[in-house]
Amino acid sequence: MTQSRLDKLTASLPTFGLDAVVLNPGPTLKYLTGLNFHLMERPVVLMVAPGQDPVIVLPELELPKVNLFPYKVAAFAYGENPSEWESVFRNAAQSLSLDGKRVGVEPRQMRLLEFRHVKAGAPEADYLDASDALANLRVRKDKEEVNAMRRAVKIAQEALEATIPLIKIGMTEHELASELVVQLLKHGSESEMPFAPIVSAGPNSANPHASPGNRELQSGDLLVVDWGAAYNGYISDLTRTFAVGEVDAECKQIHKIVQEANAAGRAAARPGVPCANVDRAARDVIEKAGYGKYFTHRTGHGIGMEGHEDPYMRGDNMQLLEPGMAFTVEPGIYLTDRNGVRIEDNMVITETGAESLSDMPREIRVVG
Repeated sequence: MTQSRLDKLTASLPTFGLDAVVLNPGPTLKYLTGLNFHLMERPVVLMVAPGQDPVIVLPELELPKVNLFPYKVAAFAYGENPSEWESVFRNAAQSLSLDGKRVGVEPRQMRLLEFRHVKAGAPEADYLDASDALANLRVRKDKEEVNAMRRAVKIAQEALEATIPLIKIGMTEHELASELVVQLLKHGSESEMPFAPIVSAGPNSANPHASPGNRELQSGDLLVVDWGAAYNGYISDLTRTFAVGEVDAECKQIHKIVQEANAAGRAAARPGVPCANVDRAARDVIEKAGYGKYFTHRTGHGIGMEGHEDPYMRGDNMQLLEPGMAFTVEPGIYLTDRNGVRIEDNMVITETGAESLSDMPREIRVVG
């Protein structure tokens, strides 16, 4: 599988105006190699150019990993003395004749540490944004990838169901988040989770990216739980909103509106439809209900090896959905200093429509 991924990447580079790409540790490097390399003080870089064996620059202590590569690579290893690293990077870059070439990098991933060494090795190269080329490589998931995400969703849902009975009025957001993390690990999530769970109640739930704090859960709160699991390198990203005890009529109303918006967004997804249509379908429901200004973010984002990747469900994104694309549908209503609601599901486009990988009840549930 990784050999075919490498072949696909090298074949596509001319289409994106690139002669080569350089990658440091992150999802794309793992996608192409099946191996885990860590971001650390010792730089690791994979250099890929069509028609040549890939080159990896890495510390000597990581050399045993070279034998685990699924295809032939040329290894350039360095010792502990940083003054010697530049010459190793130069030799690696020269082996692929990168100087003067159009070399793609991942702007959101490549650190200054690695980039300085790569540039010193090929100072006359033109360094370009390879985001589109790499997104094109990873955006359509195969059956194995979808199954991994399906498992990550199952783990996440089972973990939250196991946590719900533990929710009590008076416990803090942080205590609840801690219980959820324990359950995620117990139910099979990899220890490196896609993100720290968001657990926010009452006024804090009106902040889409709140961090769990020491506020205690109170009767009348809406409780937003945004969480996910990781399995075999792939992730889930879900949100459900609960009622802590008895909540007022408007809380029930906005929950129902968001539930309907979530359903509309999911129903709009199918092959050949622009991402913008998914956003519009969900947003129309909230706007028609009079809460449009309280839905302050896009309807969704791609998922896979990263929590946020292509494609993005934005109102201006005319990219067409294709089989294998996976993404979230997560409309919300956020009433500042009062309460907020978000309901999020994980979707994958099929040959004939779209499948929700998540099926945890979306109706408002009373906890505490």
